[in-house]
Amino acid sequence: MTEQAVLMIGFGGPTRSDEIRPFLDNVLRGRRVPRERIEEVAHHYELIGGRSPFNELTFRQAEGLRRLLEKEGPPVPVYVGMRNWHPLLAEVLERMAGDGVRRAVGVILAPHQGEASWGRYQEAVREARISVEEKLGRPAPTVDYCEPWFVHPDFVEAVADRVRRQWNRIPSRNRLRTRLLFTAHSVPSRFDIPYVDQLRKSCRAVASALEIPDWDLVYQSRSGGRRDPWLEPDVCDVIESLGKKKCPGVLLAPIGFVCDHVEVLYDLDVEAREVAARCKMEFYRAQTVNDHPRFIRMLADVVRRALGGGVSRGG
Repeated sequence: MTEQAVLMIGFGGPTRSDEIRPFLDNVLRGRRVPRERIEEVAHHYELIGGRSPFNELTFRQAEGLRRLLEKEGPPVPVYVGMRNWHPLLAEVLERMAGDGVRRAVGVILAPHQGEASWGRYQEAVREARISVEEKLGRPAPTVDYCEPWFVHPDFVEAVADRVRRQWNRIPSRNRLRTRLLFTAHSVPSRFDIPYVDQLRKSCRAVASALEIPDWDLVYQSRSGGRRDPWLEPDVCDVIESLGKKKCPGVLLAPIGFVCDHVEVLYDLDVEAREVAARCKMEFYRAQTVNDHPRFIRMLADVVRRALGGGVSRGG
């Protein structure tokens, strides 16, 4: 039994086709979204195999972290809790309490901070802790968050390695004319601080490691109404614009995500790829970090720092 643990906190995703609509109902609870839009998104999942690899990839990340901590220390258990699908945060916090865990280092699986990213995860953890304490009649594990890691050298190198593998596939005659586009989830413009600043710092660090001077930060997966201001430019609009300028190709690097889930597999690999094909452009897409060894090493480093006191106080 240990009093300390790691809690990896993710968005969650459906693991089979009959979970898609219940999952979307969880994600959209409290929001007035037309049923036809929900069915449209459900179809996106069907086009990538009727499931999301999010949970599988997150558990691979967690297992890699657990093994590294077991090998190099400190050997603490690693749990995974999701905001929108099983294993839900409340379920996992209750299990942690039963295992004797009193304090957890929370690792939010989003590289860049903001109210629409870290803020919502922290609120979900707070609500889950309250639910568990009401059910058990005793304190739930406290959760302290690790420091931000958007320019951590190991994160930067993991992203750079993923991009480098695709960059090297581009024919040499086109390489310098192919545009590198870093992509991140668009959010309402009112949530841009510190999200955009951190994104740009990540992009600059990766581009510098690759020695690629010209790149753009673009956004994807917008889900709000057209009348509301969201972060732009949209990746598909940028690809169309580059096509009109006779750019031979684009390389997309989804730096705002840490695993290849639906917003990468559909929004980029299907939707953005179709735009590039229509514009007669070559299309390349770097993997996200997934369980890249350097990303796992980064997770271990920020966890060790947090266990040593370098934390952001949570609930």
